[in-house]
Amino acid sequence: MDKDAIRILLGEPKGGDMPGGKDGYFDGQLLVATPTVSGDVFQHAVIYLFAHSAHGAMGIIINKPLEMVHSGALFQQLGIDTTPQSGDISIYLGGPVEENRGFVIHSQDYNTGDSLCHDNRISLTASTQVLRDIAAGKGPRNRMLMIGYAGWGPGQLEAEIEANSWITVPATPELLFSTDDDAKWALAAKSLGVDMSRFSSFAGHA
Repeated sequence: MDKDAIRILLGEPKGGDMPGGKDGYFDGQLLVATPTVSGDVFQHAVIYLFAHSAHGAMGIIINKPLEMVHSGALFQQLGIDTTPQSGDISIYLGGPVEENRGFVIHSQDYNTGDSLCHDNRISLTASTQVLRDIAAGKGPRNRMLMIGYAGWGPGQLEAEIEANSWITVPATPELLFSTDDDAKWALAAKSLGVDMSRFSSFAGHA
C-alpha cells in the first residue's frame, strides 16, 4: 500500500504530501487504549497512528504479537527466498481490518519512495519489496510486521478520544522497537504521566 492507496482508503484525492500531524491531527503518535476499552482486539492496545486527517484515520496495533505465526513460513508462502542474513521478524495483529494486508513499521535507516516517514524516526512501508529486502538481509535494522490495520471514519477517532477511550502519546523508536510487548501499554501511558492502574475518566490528551 503506497501513499496514494492510503489516500483512496481515506477518501482523499491522490498526490501531494500526506496531511496530518498538525491542526489537531495525531498521525505519527500513539493511541493508548484506556481501561474503558474492552474486547480482544483493542483492550490494552497501543496503536501507531500513521494517517489522520479530516477524512479519517488509520493505525496499526504494536503490542499484539501473533505467537503462532513465523516469518519463515510467511516468506515461504509469499514465494520469497530467505538467506542466512534474513534474521527473524516479529509478526503482530495490526488490527481487524483487511487482515490479509501487511505493513512493516521500521526504523528510518531504510526508505523507499512509498514509505511513510514521520519526524519521530519511524517509518511504515507496505510493499512486498521491503519483505524481499528483509529476506535478503538488506532491510531496516528495526522492524515489525503487522497484519491488518485499524480504521476510523471522519470524526470517529476524535469522538472516541473525547469519550476517553484513548489517550495520545508521542511515539518513539525506543518504545516501539526496544520495549517488551507486555510493557508497552503501561509505559506508553506513563510517558504522559498517566498511571493506568489508577485511571479515572478525564478529558482526552493531545
